[in-house]
Amino acid sequence: MKPPPFDYLRANSVDEAVAMLAEQGDDARIIAGGQSLVPMLNMRLMRPEVLVDIGKLEETRYIRKSHGSVEIGASTTQGEVMDWDELDATLPLVAKAFPHIGHFQTRNRGTVCGSITHADPSSELPLCLAVLGGEVTLQSSQGARTVSAGDFQQGLLTVDKEADEMTVMVSFPVAQSGEGYAFQEFAHRHGDFAVVAVAAKVTGDSIRLGVGGVADRPEVRQWGLLEGDALDDALNEFAWEMGGSDDIHASARHRRELVRHLGREAVADARQEAGI
Repeated sequence: MKPPPFDYLRANSVDEAVAMLAEQGDDARIIAGGQSLVPMLNMRLMRPEVLVDIGKLEETRYIRKSHGSVEIGASTTQGEVMDWDELDATLPLVAKAFPHIGHFQTRNRGTVCGSITHADPSSELPLCLAVLGGEVTLQSSQGARTVSAGDFQQGLLTVDKEADEMTVMVSFPVAQSGEGYAFQEFAHRHGDFAVVAVAAKVTGDSIRLGVGGVADRPEVRQWGLLEGDALDDALNEFAWEMGGSDDIHASARHRRELVRHLGREAVADARQEAGI
């Protein structure tokens, strides 16, 4: 299939990009790597009149540590982050999730900010951002604002972003000593979106668990250091609270069972990594 007709604009700076968005309004979309947007254009699920290309912007191509967080700019590809030599030490949960994300070719084009802004509920990076309590920075011609992951991700392909704003950066808190992380996923084929994905963070006094692929956005729960039947009961309650539905990929019942099974595995792995 081919996309509908559109005009193409290449921005030479963030200021130029947001000026283009301000002028075009709802008719414009940002494109960076295009791994989420282009398939939707080809299937005619989106019909923007203008694409504003930020893929070559050097001012938003960075990975940097700042005030206890890792900041990733809008032009930075998933492959660049995956190859960053400090990833395992600073963002171990993201490092564990990356092998499940697409394929080598798509990671070399797709951006971290693009995936999070696209907000597919089965996508791994929005799940990691939610579990870690990260933030998204948006910019318009009126200025910048920062939104927490919980407020930014509102539902299926829906985020707290106005038509004249672009995502310029996402930030993930740096892992601390004594924390353990784990990521588990079930997909029909490697590189497909998850049927169910589970991300866990364990500290000395808490378990934080996030689930993607069931509700219309990543859902997160935090408990004390539950074990045995208490953990099973919490996972079962969590699975039912998210609802879920039958579709061509899995039944709601299957998804609930995956939440229970993958959740137990992820918590056990994270506890072991934390030494608890």
